[in-house]
Amino acid sequence: MEFADFIPNLKALGIEGGTLLMFVMLLVLLTTGMPLAFVTLLVALIFALGWFGPGVVPLITSRVYSFVSSFVFVSVPMFVLMAALLDRSGIAKDLFNAMTLVGGRMRGSVAVQTIFVAVVLAAMSGIVGGEIVLLGLLALPQMLRLGYNRNLAIGVICAGGSLGTMVPPSIVLIIYGLTANASIGELFTAAFIPGFMLASFYVIYVLIRCHLSPELAPDPEPNKMPRAEKIRLLKGIILPVMVVIFVLGSIYGGIASVTEASAVGVLGVLLSTIIRREFNFTMLKGAALQTLSTCGMIVWIGVGASALVGVFNLMGGIQFVSSLITGVSDNPTIIILLMMGILFILGLFLDWVGIALLTMPIFVPIITNLGYDPVWFGVLFAMNMQVSFLSPPFGPAAFYLKSVAPPDISLGDIFKSVLPFICIQIFAVSLLIVFPGITGR
Repeated sequence: MEFADFIPNLKALGIEGGTLLMFVMLLVLLTTGMPLAFVTLLVALIFALGWFGPGVVPLITSRVYSFVSSFVFVSVPMFVLMAALLDRSGIAKDLFNAMTLVGGRMRGSVAVQTIFVAVVLAAMSGIVGGEIVLLGLLALPQMLRLGYNRNLAIGVICAGGSLGTMVPPSIVLIIYGLTANASIGELFTAAFIPGFMLASFYVIYVLIRCHLSPELAPDPEPNKMPRAEKIRLLKGIILPVMVVIFVLGSIYGGIASVTEASAVGVLGVLLSTIIRREFNFTMLKGAALQTLSTCGMIVWIGVGASALVGVFNLMGGIQFVSSLITGVSDNPTIIILLMMGILFILGLFLDWVGIALLTMPIFVPIITNLGYDPVWFGVLFAMNMQVSFLSPPFGPAAFYLKSVAPPDISLGDIFKSVLPFICIQIFAVSLLIVFPGITGR
């Protein structure tokens, strides 16, 4: 007796019943703790056999192959490798020290310095987890030692570290581009201003809070820094800035594709570690293994989500859900807000890779039919995912920071600390909806 013999005829349920059953199965299986990739694969297999029979399986595998064989997808492991190398070198530490020159002698300068470092690290790799861990190791002890309010310090690190979802070269934008068939280069260009806008909002918030409540940050140090010390610190910023210029400059200048630029970035970071005399094969092996682990997770989620969306599309489910969403209102803005609400709720429970691969095949055609730009919506999606990185109960940023934070800092403390920054992110999402021209589209 074969596996398919145990599966009833699901087609008898109709598309309404089938969609409901698929959603319930996903929810129940996820509550068991099974990884999202295996949940989506299992549900896809059950519905493929129960709705169409074994003959449809080759069609599903061809859809999966078209996703993982994309040339642009090669850039993902490259950027992950960049982040892994940064994690194991002293580049980030020197960059943090050099940013003292940016902070100056104002109240809250170290918090502002941390946000600037987060922007540069995001522009080098686009990986959120590695950024938060690095900032948690470098900036959090420094701010706590100087007497910064603990909640402010935690919030700055989690929010700043999550800028990797917005600031090019963002992995979130790359996966969105692959799913929505949108130009990665155009996505990077459109996300440039919104990413820096959000970072500036964080800086403004920190400065205003520290001005209104001076007890949140220590008094600025009055001592002037010697010129020799300034020059020494400036050396720490040269290599990271050069990597950013080569990666983003080659993309925006039309010299290289995203994939080629990612390889240039890896080469730049490797050369930086060699110049700094930090390179060794132990570091390279550790970075490679970390890259394999991270990319393996992304690929498996992509395989499962692609299979599930493929089956659901063949069932007529995408057209069914699209009609449900567009039937809510004749006002396009209401539909956009509904999509943002769905993404926000999914972000409380699912990984952003799964969200992108499961929802964008449904949302992007609706966006196009409404006359909106898919590139603009991609930036909006990335901004929304920033919120999901911080939001309880499963915000990844909190768990990344908890892994390196002092034992007396609980997850509850972290989630409480990020609430003001979540409000800032929601405000930024609202601005992008009201003023789409911010993206230049």
